[in-house]
Amino acid sequence: MLFHALGAFTATFIYALFTLAWVDRGGSAKVPLFSMLLVGIMIIVSMLLFSRLMQRLGDLQIGNVLHLLGDQGRAVIGKMFRPLDDATAAPQPAESLASTARLGRVTQTVKYFGKPRTVAKLEVDSLVALAREGQGTIVMACAVGDTLVEGSALLHVHDSGAPLPEDALRRAVHLERERTFEQDPKYPIRLLVDIAIKALSPAINDPTTAVQTIDQLEDLLRRLGAAELDAGYAVDENGALRLVFPTPTWEDYLTLAFDEIRHFGSSSVQVMRRMRSALVGLADSLPGQERAEAVRRYLGRLDRVIEASPLDVEDRRMARQEDRQGIGLSRRQSDAI
Repeated sequence: MLFHALGAFTATFIYALFTLAWVDRGGSAKVPLFSMLLVGIMIIVSMLLFSRLMQRLGDLQIGNVLHLLGDQGRAVIGKMFRPLDDATAAPQPAESLASTARLGRVTQTVKYFGKPRTVAKLEVDSLVALAREGQGTIVMACAVGDTLVEGSALLHVHDSGAPLPEDALRRAVHLERERTFEQDPKYPIRLLVDIAIKALSPAINDPTTAVQTIDQLEDLLRRLGAAELDAGYAVDENGALRLVFPTPTWEDYLTLAFDEIRHFGSSSVQVMRRMRSALVGLADSLPGQERAEAVRRYLGRLDRVIEASPLDVEDRRMARQEDRQGIGLSRRQSDAI
């Protein structure tokens, strides 16, 4: 929109400037009708583009940015993961890792050579088909979101009867200059956390923005907590393990979402209250007991951080109260320190 608007403004100015050369040409005392109409139309288009540009600049308000990142996260979670109720009886991660340990020797290693690039997408079906053709198993040495540098291992092939075509293997791993949302649910979480910790920096001191960020993080974690995350492998039509790739666990997502905010926001009563409310809500809403227990353990860590914070006794008591607004309405009182 910015470049289109600048182009329209420039075109209107240049055309109007050159039209002046035809005004009163030959002493006619006339302005060419076509040029006059065209300049008028271009001015109207420029005004409309300017109005649209101002509207787009308004979209850069922090609330709109947070909702945009949250929507991106919700879209990738909905596309990549199945609800826990729909999970099939496929092998669980522990079984998959045990199978990985029995894969045998590495028969081929593919490395990356070139400028630093980020893994944006894995073509799982293509990698499975290539592994099946060689009767082996591909183990990815990198995860979506990782940045590869010169000489980095891309993948290992185990027990393949013949070397797999490296060009086809490389084409199945999409690389970009920066991380993308396509297969990386960690990326929107990472960006939201970055916004929160910048808001908590001494130069900005904006805990309300951090609280708004936690609103989006809690929603993403609730969706992840209700999804089947154990998808770090792929099998062929015969059930043989053909691809193993790193995927985050529930604890990884929980740590990514809250660790840095907990660290930089430990002296903010508002942030601590909102984070405690998010964790309690997560523990109550998660369908799996194991994931809920991980949240409760993290809640214990948060309480220890509050207790060790520089806040006085009364502030620590307030910080341990759950409040979805940060400092607004306490819905549950914690035990006094």
